[in-house]
Amino acid sequence: MPKTYLEPADIEAMERHALTRDRGTSEMVPCLRDRLLIRVIFWPGIRVSEALGIRVEDVDFDEGAVTIKHLKARTRILCPHCETRLTRTARFCPGCGRQVDNPVRKEQEARRMRTIPLDSETLEMLRDFIRRDGTEGLIFKISRNQAWKVIRDCAERAGLGKLVNPDTGRVRGVSPHRLRDAFATMMVQRDDSTDSIRMLQEMLGHADIGTTLKYRKVAGKELREWYQKATQP
Repeated sequence: MPKTYLEPADIEAMERHALTRDRGTSEMVPCLRDRLLIRVIFWPGIRVSEALGIRVEDVDFDEGAVTIKHLKARTRILCPHCETRLTRTARFCPGCGRQVDNPVRKEQEARRMRTIPLDSETLEMLRDFIRRDGTEGLIFKISRNQAWKVIRDCAERAGLGKLVNPDTGRVRGVSPHRLRDAFATMMVQRDDSTDSIRMLQEMLGHADIGTTLKYRKVAGKELREWYQKATQP
């Protein structure tokens, strides 16, 4: 039966299978960049777009932290008469009451920044990667599609199977977001107190704590404890 989420042992297996083909011998050899990509997504639980946007200057080795810059484009739907914000299905404006046949759509960019800690092993790997390659600017100079392929290939070489969505039952492959889910689930399993959930919300960059709370359901700890308490004689 497929698992619902990856576990830390699965991430370690993916790291061990972060390989690339040596141009001289055609043998598969360890790939520091791919292993680093796995760690940078999993251990702080960030989005793949955030990982690919990290620059050398965003990493503070003295403080052991990285600044994450998240840019998200949103479309606002407005009344053409009074510019009141509308829902996607609105036919009449709640502001002026007039019928809306051709609403105005405006693209709006929302930029958020947060500084989060990094574990010592990932920091040292970052330092080594930057020093060895003389990296400047972006650390991962690859596209989103390339990053997805790295994660998928490492998971396949590690022998990891499909994952099932606990809400929909839909079976899906291992992707960068599944690493983020794995981190959040691991943290909830270790500590699901209110303070811990709030800290996790900050780490993940969730605007709504309700989004963070879904990992309590995935981890299953809260439900099991409630059931055990309720069924005790």
